[in-house]
Amino acid sequence: MNSFFQGDLIHINGFRNMFLIISSNAFIKAVGAFHVCPVLNDYPDGPLHIRITGQNGIAGTAICEQLKLIDPEARVCMKLDRIPYHSIMDISDAVQGIFDYD
Repeated sequence: MNSFFQGDLIHINGFRNMFLIISSNAFIKAVGAFHVCPVLNDYPDGPLHIRITGQNGIAGTAICEQLKLIDPEARVCMKLDRIPYHSIMDISDAVQGIFDYD
């Protein structure tokens, strides 16, 4: 299995758009799977739609409410880029905000 980490931008075979891995590295290591959200081009920013740019210049908008669990052993996944740590923090805060209690 390839090593995947939080903040990796990946392509999943069978999908046009790319995805951002948002699971913590500890979760990925323990479970062997990871949560992703789609990254779309030309999508308006918003509280749960966060613009990101990878270290190699790949850019898009992470759609944080569209979480999916991916088993990389069952899917063909390929790393494309990686976002900086401050972007990982922004995305994690947005996702965690979905599950906060009132």
